[in-house]
Amino acid sequence: MTRRALALFSGGLDSLLACRVVAAQGIEVQAVKFVTPFFGYELLAREQEYARMVRDSYGIEVVLRDVSEPYFTMLRNPPHGYGKNFNPCIDCKILLLREAKRLMEEFSASFLITGEVIGQRPMSQRRDTLRVIERDSGCTGILLRPLCAKTQEPTLAEREGLVDRELLLDFNGRGRQPQIRLAERFGIRDYPRPAGGCVLTEPEQAKRIAWYYARYPQVRLNDIRLLLFGRHFQLPHGAWLVLGRDEAENARLEALRAPGDYLVHMPERSGPMGVLHDADHSDDFAAAAGLVVRFGKKMAGESAVATVLFASGGEERCLAAEPLADQLFQGWSL
Repeated sequence: MTRRALALFSGGLDSLLACRVVAAQGIEVQAVKFVTPFFGYELLAREQEYARMVRDSYGIEVVLRDVSEPYFTMLRNPPHGYGKNFNPCIDCKILLLREAKRLMEEFSASFLITGEVIGQRPMSQRRDTLRVIERDSGCTGILLRPLCAKTQEPTLAEREGLVDRELLLDFNGRGRQPQIRLAERFGIRDYPRPAGGCVLTEPEQAKRIAWYYARYPQVRLNDIRLLLFGRHFQLPHGAWLVLGRDEAENARLEALRAPGDYLVHMPERSGPMGVLHDADHSDDFAAAAGLVVRFGKKMAGESAVATVLFASGGEERCLAAEPLADQLFQGWSL
C-alpha cells in the first residue's frame, strides 16, 4: 500500500501536529482544508498564497475544497441534531470525513488523519461520539487520530505496518500543554491560538442563520454570505434589509446582492449601503429608507431628511425620509 495519508486540516495547532506526527514517520501527508461560508471561505480568493504560507511555515502541502452545497443541505436537518446553537458538530465531522474519503483515490491515499483529541470538545470528541462519526462516515478502520491513537483501537494502517503505533500519542482531555510541548519539539512556534469554532456556534449568528433556514426553502450561497456581516432587519411586511457598517461592508454588500434585490443608499450623503430582499410593500420601502438615514452620517446644519435611492436592474426609485426613531425598529433586528 502507498505510504500516503490524507489529512483533514483546520489550520489549528492540533491538525498541524497530526500532520507532522505522521510525516515524521516518513509518510507523505497531503492536507485538505474544507471550506464553506461558515469557515474558511475567504481563503478561496487567495488559495495559492494560503498554500504557500502553510508550506513555508509548517512544511505541509494543503489544498482547498469548497463543500458549501452539501453542507447547506446537511444543515437543514442534521441527523444527530444541533449543539447549543445552530451547530451540527457531529454531522459536520461526518460530512467532512465522507468528502475526504471520496478524495482518497484522487490523492492515492491509504488512510485519513485528523487532529482530534478524545475529550477535547464536549459534543464531537467524546469516545462514543468518535466511534459514531467513524461508523456513519464510512471511515471505520481507515481514520487515524495520531494525537490520541493510543487511547483508541489500532487502525488498519497500524495493523498493516504503514504506521508505527509506538510513535503515536495518547493525548486526552481539554488541556493544551501536551500539544504546546509537542509543537516546541517540532519547532512550531507561530501557530493559531484556539478559537471558539465556526460561526454556527456564535449565538447571534446562529440565531440569524436559523431564521433564514426557517424562512427560505432554497438556500443561496450569496444569501448565506450576506448573513455573516452587517446589520440585519426583518421589516414589518416581511422584507429583509441588510445594512453595511463601514465602507468595506458596503462594498461586500454591493458584490453579493442577487438579481431582484434593491441596492439602497443615500446618493447625496455618506451612509450605509443596503441590500433589500423580498420588498413588495410601500411601507417596507419607507422603513428601509428611514433605517438608511438613521445609520447615515449626521451633517451639522443639514436637514434630518435625506433622499434614499433604491436601484434594481434598470429600475430606480427615490424616497425622502427622516431617520427612523430607535424605538420603532428595535423589534426588527435579526
